[in-house]
Amino acid sequence: MKLIMAIVQDKDSNRLANEFIDANIRATKLSSTGGFLKAGNSTFIIGIDDERVTEALELIKKTCQSRKQYVSTPMSLDISLDGQVPYPVEVEVGGATVFVLPVEGFHQY
Repeated sequence: MKLIMAIVQDKDSNRLANEFIDANIRATKLSSTGGFLKAGNSTFIIGIDDERVTEALELIKKTCQSRKQYVSTPMSLDISLDGQVPYPVEVEVGGATVFVLPVEGFHQY
């Protein structure tokens, strides 16, 4: 048995949850925040048999593709109080960060 923890962008989370339902994979979805853009994420926690880990990972990979997005740099003031004009920067967002961990025990009550 394995524990999969998958952190995905909120934009992908509903589609991924539906993919898990269709594949009969039980997942718990938690709201989380973090990353470079401090954007909303969802963390899925999945207890799964070893034989189905690859299937779950393929669903995550298929559903959570990375993409490019433009964001404005934050305006800041340096010590001379000269403001810097924000400008757009292209960054890669989306995708998934996935951890697969061994499970010593699993109990469902």
